[in-house]
Amino acid sequence: MITTEQQEKLRGWFTGRLPDDLFESLAEVVVDREEITVIGRIPEPRVAEEASAAEREAAVQARIQEFRERTREARIAVAREAEHRFGRKVSWGVECGGERALYTHIAAPVMTRLRQPERQVLDTLIAGGVARSRSDALAWCVRLVQRHTDDWLAELRESLEHVQRVRAQGPDAEPEDPPTEES
Repeated sequence: MITTEQQEKLRGWFTGRLPDDLFESLAEVVVDREEITVIGRIPEPRVAEEASAAEREAAVQARIQEFRERTREARIAVAREAEHRFGRKVSWGVECGGERALYTHIAAPVMTRLRQPERQVLDTLIAGGVARSRSDALAWCVRLVQRHTDDWLAELRESLEHVQRVRAQGPDAEPEDPPTEES
């Protein structure tokens, strides 16, 4: 968990470091313990007004793929520098025509202990064809909770930032340098 100020500094670094012509705008920079995800907006493809929804969707998908291939070297260079600087892997994504596509993002293993009732929930999702494995079922549950609790999670994150600020002022905090007297 990082503070709002750290998040802003990270976003600022990417804003300043990314080539000007990479994205139309930097949509979002998301960070956790393992990964920084950089998402930018790219221009929508121009399609005829009478184009069908299928044609528009295909054009957007093609634009996303073209962008990914064309910018690979530039993104790798920025990612290497950021990974060295921030100690986290960098993942990429784009927004185009109302679609969001993530690529080169990591799937970090998370160890957990579940009691039988929780395991039964996961096994029911597997039996129902919602998930292929307990890992998939757990990821599905997390996405469901995430979708329905954004406000609650945002409030919790704000509270955690406050806790971090208070801890930083505690007795174990690094003492400030005492003022020096001038003669």
